Amino acid sequence: MNGHIKSIVSVGIRFFLIFLWVYASVSKLIDYERSRGEMLNQIFSVWLAEILAWAVPLAELSAAALLLFNKTRLYGMLLSSLLLLSFSIYIALVMLNVFNRLPCSCGGVLNNMSWGMHLLFNLFFLALALCGLFYDFKERR
Repeated sequence: MNGHIKSIVSVGIRFFLIFLWVYASVSKLIDYERSRGEMLNQIFSVWLAEILAWAVPLAELSAAALLLFNKTRLYGMLLSSLLLLSFSIYIALVMLNVFNRLPCSCGGVLNNMSWGMHLLFNLFFLALALCGLFYDFKERR
């Protein structure tokens, strides 16, 4: 792939990931009480759920911010990949009935998706993030 096409692909990947993270984090922060309640319904202890209710949207916003700038986009791709991998593993564990109960689903658009669709959605964005990471590593060489 030539440099111009790689650049377009890299920008496109960053655009989609930034949109994902801003949408996800803003929807959690706008309706923080609902988001916090959903986090408290997860399998985590209450103290960890309280921390995650703020940490997750802040990590998502951080990933979006890192993706905005060429100097930090590699870190944004790394953080995006780690977040999406973590979320995907969690969903897979839920689907495999590893937990003794089914936690509530995510908010926003994902609220209307089954766990399987949610996993596919996350894996799609994980693949985008990994492609972006690959392009950034290659470009820095």
